[in-house]
Amino acid sequence: MSLIRFNNLYKTNLSKQLLTRSILTRSILAAKCYQYRDFHDSIKSNNTTTSPSSNQSIIPQLNQPTSPSSVIETPLTQQPKPSSIEYLSDFNNLEIISFFMIGLCTLNKPILNLCIKLFPYVPISIIKKLVYRIYCGGETIGEVKQTGLRLHDRGINNMMISLTIEDCEGNGESQIDTDYIVSETSKSIEKILVPHTLEMINQAADINDIPPGYVALKSTGFDKNAAATLKDFNTSKKAEFDSLVEKISSVCQTIYDSNEKLFKKYNDRTSPFVVGVIDAEKFELQEGVYELQRRLYEKFNPLNKPISIVGTLQMYLSNSASLLTFEEKFANEKGYRLGLKLVRGAYLHSEKNRDEVIHKTKTDTDVNYNKGISYCIDSILNQKGNESIIGHLVVASHNSESLKLASNKIFNESTIGNNNKLNVVLGQLLGMADSVTYDLIKNLKINNVIKYVAWGPPFETKQYLLRRLEENGDAVKNDNGWPLVKASTAILFKRLLGRA
Repeated sequence: MSLIRFNNLYKTNLSKQLLTRSILTRSILAAKCYQYRDFHDSIKSNNTTTSPSSNQSIIPQLNQPTSPSSVIETPLTQQPKPSSIEYLSDFNNLEIISFFMIGLCTLNKPILNLCIKLFPYVPISIIKKLVYRIYCGGETIGEVKQTGLRLHDRGINNMMISLTIEDCEGNGESQIDTDYIVSETSKSIEKILVPHTLEMINQAADINDIPPGYVALKSTGFDKNAAATLKDFNTSKKAEFDSLVEKISSVCQTIYDSNEKLFKKYNDRTSPFVVGVIDAEKFELQEGVYELQRRLYEKFNPLNKPISIVGTLQMYLSNSASLLTFEEKFANEKGYRLGLKLVRGAYLHSEKNRDEVIHKTKTDTDVNYNKGISYCIDSILNQKGNESIIGHLVVASHNSESLKLASNKIFNESTIGNNNKLNVVLGQLLGMADSVTYDLIKNLKINNVIKYVAWGPPFETKQYLLRRLEENGDAVKNDNGWPLVKASTAILFKRLLGRA
């Protein structure tokens, strides 16, 4: 689309053709909105936990973690807003036009709802041309490696990669053999994360300036019937669950072995080189995921060694603080370390029992999230080396206030010389919260920022994005909609006039 036509369409309120195409486009943005999968993608996590010793479901009623006095009891409201236009300078013209169209699709809720209805009929070729380059890292390992280099150009020195193949509904829709998923995920660690992390380290002034590389592990992508297996892991599917754990463990072994090998060469590094992240699943599957995480913690996160495995907690759950307390206590008893990814939560409106298990207000969720990350950061920074039970934290958020809270706790006079700073990493989705990411890197000079990079076959990626869109249809952010339309228009005209 030429810039002249782009201008004409904009001035005439946008033709139906452009509006329709932009509607198709926004589907993916809303889908990506918490994908993190938890980072989004954290799908609803259960508010119960499972006792590894008895395999009986329990609901821990422990006291909420008590953080030092620096814990924030109320949401932050005084933080400056990041620039609404400067961050777009990192993108090319085609990407800016895609952002413009995405802004149109998020002008209001009715338009976004229409996107959801139209999305299943959008050809893969259209999705790839309009938004794939912004929100996905590519179809192949080679393309993901190039995405990592482009992120580096923006000051983002590492990433969390996610092969987006899963069957979270348990209906066998996934068209790729699970053995392929296991082998391709392990290969992505060896061919993408390890070489990329080493390249970044070799360019850095300090070996501890570069955050680890991450691979997101989606339980429902490792077995055709993983959903049923997770749901009935401690009853009729014990054997199948053991098999699922074994498959995921094979990938985690690659991660652990890579860290062991690299620490022999770079023994001055404090944080791990590569980390596996267990994503959350939907409500009825989450007890199985908690049990999976604990087994992996015990095997791959030994005391006094860097973390290799991170699990996910969703802080919009009303008992998530109690669960955090329980997990730390249980890890201490069993003699392993905890790695955690804290997200607010992605599927508020699709949760059947949300009135019972989720905080009553967003304010309550914000307070809980900020207290959770504060407690974990303090636990990590107050110990030397790898002594703390909570040993690694991914602050997975698009909320600038929470990210600046975390940054202020990590980077201050009291933490100078504390190499555990890189055991706390801030993460956002590729293509999401780019203004926040830009502000952290360019203005606040933060170096522990990563992007979540989904990749994989187009068909599988489309199905994944559709599910995220359906579950996050209300997640229209402040930096989307009309602000994004204005910002992308401004940067395009500046370039057209030779002023940018």
